[in-house]
Amino acid sequence: MIKLTGLNNKEFLLNSDLIEKIEITPDTVISTTNDKKYIVKESPDIIIKKIVYFKRQCAAGLPEVVRK
Repeated sequence: MIKLTGLNNKEFLLNSDLIEKIEITPDTVISTTNDKKYIVKESPDIIIKKIVYFKRQCAAGLPEVVRK
């Protein structure tokens, strides 16, 4: 999940795995795989950096070997 800011200045969390497309209009519009759209204040570059950071954090916390 990444933290984003809507145009109403309210922060929300978005599952980055659901992002299908990021459009640059006067605003940044995120389209998801479940047909929802979010208009956010962050630029596409910032969104990508947040996704990469989140994915790295997730990967760093995974054990090398899963044992039962």
